[in-house]
Amino acid sequence: MPTCTIAEAAESLGLTADTLRYYEKDGLLLRPVPRDTSGHRRYDEADLRWVELVTRLRATGMPIRQVRQYADLVRAGAGNEEERLALLQDHRAQVLRQLAEVQAHLSAIEHKIDLYTGCVLERTA
Repeated sequence: MPTCTIAEAAESLGLTADTLRYYEKDGLLLRPVPRDTSGHRRYDEADLRWVELVTRLRATGMPIRQVRQYADLVRAGAGNEEERLALLQDHRAQVLRQLAEVQAHLSAIEHKIDLYTGCVLERTA
């Protein structure tokens, strides 16, 4: 399986190398990232997919503590799927609440745009 350096992984994920190091140090990854003979990190496709998930969880507001809890559950292996499911369902509910709030804000902005568009059109007519 092909691997990539930390710089290549960071670029492909849109993160910094410091962020990748932090994720690893803080227990957010599934395993320590393997290293080559010179000690440089080598990320494989599974590592990149996991970091992408962690990034999505963080971007949607999941606290580091919960991301770490989820990673701990996944690392523990089979038998805790109900806990994983509950954690993700709770997070989904939070994301849906945030999405509804943003949609309400967008609707208010669109309403104002419609009002101002009508005013501008009346003046130019």
